[in-house]
Amino acid sequence: MNKVRSYKGVPVNSFGFPIYNPSKKPVKSKHNKRIFLNTFLSNVKKGTPKNLIVMYDIPHEKKKERDWFRRHLKKFNYIMIQKSVWVGPSPLPKDFIDYVKSIDLQDKLKTFKLAKPYTEKENNF
Repeated sequence: MNKVRSYKGVPVNSFGFPIYNPSKKPVKSKHNKRIFLNTFLSNVKKGTPKNLIVMYDIPHEKKKERDWFRRHLKKFNYIMIQKSVWVGPSPLPKDFIDYVKSIDLQDKLKTFKLAKPYTEKENNF
């Protein structure tokens, strides 16, 4: 028998991570705020060259989504250059980008591919 566990109303696996179902829309409360945002795993290795710049401008009204986005950039081994400018390995996972589109953040961020990989040693002043 396969028992579905939940934590604060969200279905979770045996490790306590939320179960991602791409066919479901994000759950909203009666105040039109999302109860939870999906979690994605990183399959990027530490030594991967950082050749993608991600710039975003997510308004204060979407603070929860902005913090979620920053946490995932860290998880994907991105480095913060400025508060809303990050550099890291490309490409971002497709399921992550699809989810970003589903929570209406796609028009609030831009990505740029670098000609040469970013290295911190070259940019020390």
